Amino acid sequence: KNEHVARVLDVGTLEDGSPFMVMEYLDGQDLDHLLRHRGPLSIADAVGYVMQACEAIAEAHHLGIVHRDLKPSNFFLTSRTDGAPLIKVLDFGIAKARAELEQDVSLTKTRTVLGSPVYMSPEQIRSARSVDLRSDIWSLGVTLYELLTDQLPFDGDSITGVAAAVSTDPIAPIRSLRPEIPIGLSLVVERCL
Repeated sequence: KNEHVARVLDVGTLEDGSPFMVMEYLDGQDLDHLLRHRGPLSIADAVGYVMQACEAIAEAHHLGIVHRDLKPSNFFLTSRTDGAPLIKVLDFGIAKARAELEQDVSLTKTRTVLGSPVYMSPEQIRSARSVDLRSDIWSLGVTLYELLTDQLPFDGDSITGVAAAVSTDPIAPIRSLRPEIPIGLSLVVERCL
């Protein structure tokens, strides 16, 4: 029910058996698109957008839900009626309630990657079943790092390379890429990661 989560208005099945979902109409763009077209965001914008997303994720966590796929393309920038920026968190498609994660043994038997590897915590890379709320905090840290620097803290040429980097490589200090970032903010990003 949080204002920062895209509303699902209806779900159902078409006559041919295809599922459908009706969501609220949003006018704007996702933060990945904004980043690709404008480059690094201002510190105020990046922090403001991620703080709005944190409100949505805090409510989900309060309800025991782990999103598991937080990234700039799932943060949609639209406007309130007064023109103020409004972030909506999208795509709870692979989200799970904590109780479901503990019971879903099939997740550990499948070889399917659930999430976007460059935004996944080491725990999520190892096992989608073992994630908890901290995995979303990791993804928020990766997202904030990227919004501020237009670079990912971990990267690789393949999923395996990304997984190895996330699990073992240190991040480049964010202030080495953008010195004007306040020390307190750099500590927050580093704490997330």
